[in-house]
Amino acid sequence: MNAKFKVDGWVEFVMGFRSPAGRFRIVRELPPDKGEPSYRVKGENEAFERVARESELRRFGAKAGSLD
Repeated sequence: MNAKFKVDGWVEFVMGFRSPAGRFRIVRELPPDKGEPSYRVKGENEAFERVARESELRRFGAKAGSLD
């Protein structure tokens, strides 16, 4: 399965319940989670990293509802 996002790219979380706001940098690709590409991401204003599945992310600045 091909990953949609590249390391050092900027993404944001798809807005929903408990979705953090802001811009996040892809730190590294992780093994798939339940068959879906996963990533370690770091918020530009956070001291820690998060793990996110591809369906939880979109390219930074993409319009809501976009397939990016």
